[in-house]
Amino acid sequence: MQKIAVIIPKYGLVGGAEQFASELTGRLADQPGYNFHVFANRWQSAHAGINFHHVSIVSFPKFLTTISFAYFTRRQLSADRFSLVHSHERIFAADIYTLHGVPHRFWVHCVRKKKMSLYDLATSWVEKKLIMEGNCQKFIAVSSLTKDIFLQEYKINPEKISVVQPGIDLKDYNITDREGQRLKLRKELGIALSEPVILFVSMNFEIKGLDNIIQSLAKLKADGKSFKLLVVGKGNVKKYTRLASQAQIANDIIFTGILSREKLIQIYLSSDIYIMLSKFDTFGMVVLEAMAAGLPVIISSNVGAKDLVQEDKNGFIIGNTSDYGYIASKLKILFDENIRRKMSAAAYQTATENTWDMVATKYQDIYTDILAVKNKKGQ
Repeated sequence: MQKIAVIIPKYGLVGGAEQFASELTGRLADQPGYNFHVFANRWQSAHAGINFHHVSIVSFPKFLTTISFAYFTRRQLSADRFSLVHSHERIFAADIYTLHGVPHRFWVHCVRKKKMSLYDLATSWVEKKLIMEGNCQKFIAVSSLTKDIFLQEYKINPEKISVVQPGIDLKDYNITDREGQRLKLRKELGIALSEPVILFVSMNFEIKGLDNIIQSLAKLKADGKSFKLLVVGKGNVKKYTRLASQAQIANDIIFTGILSREKLIQIYLSSDIYIMLSKFDTFGMVVLEAMAAGLPVIISSNVGAKDLVQEDKNGFIIGNTSDYGYIASKLKILFDENIRRKMSAAAYQTATENTWDMVATKYQDIYTDILAVKNKKGQ
């Protein structure tokens, strides 16, 4: 029986890394030959086959947050013997480190365009300790974009890095009466059957490019095209309502606010096109969710999920998000129902090739390879 330690501060709670760790570990724990132990500060799980261990965090002063979690994790791990340590967080040592984000220094300087705070310096220090001195056998990036940036920041052997994208649970999207669902939602929101519905889902409207989307839709409106944009999530609604009014498309946008998971899936299944022109996204789970609902996608080249997009087949990748005419032209293509139907089928096919079960199989192979090497070395 292989004793596996999984490290993440919040297991199974809201967040990409948290959900990734939960989906993956839960599936691997169902496989024979593993005994899983999750080390976390907080967790949510209904899986009886996983052992949970509380790890303390010192959150004040803030700069101790990452350091303290790494320190207390090391103490707990040293009290037992594990066949393999798989971390989803910056700690001092692990066999596998899944890169859910880019190097912290890059995130602060190049994405947030800020100066490094004491917290940022401490977090980067722990990260560097793990990568350069933590005896990691394998680094797993969630996208090629993440991998490329990681290799720019850390000069390590590229062969130690693999890309395994997050997965999707298709059963959430397998609703038989999709047309009935679609008709019900359109009636509820006052959307005509003839109007293409463009979907945007985000908890940060600015970072995800809603400004550029509104300007692109203004081009469509000027060309006499009819549509509705559904904006789901949290952001500065007043600001974007004002922008929409200035662009003369205020009546074409519906802000729904934050929705329950069940309602969001209904929205996906009732829409026609998904669009997200992010300034930066290490992956972007909403893109894969949209594909699972059969939506062709339009995303920026700064979204890691571009790994899954085949140009003109299941979506489009936008290099210049300020080229509103170009973006509008891609939307026009998808307004053609015959083209959209083919691209919708291709998008769903992509989702079927990226399920959580497939992700678990890839990780199981990685576990097997690392365990074989460790056993050979007598570790």
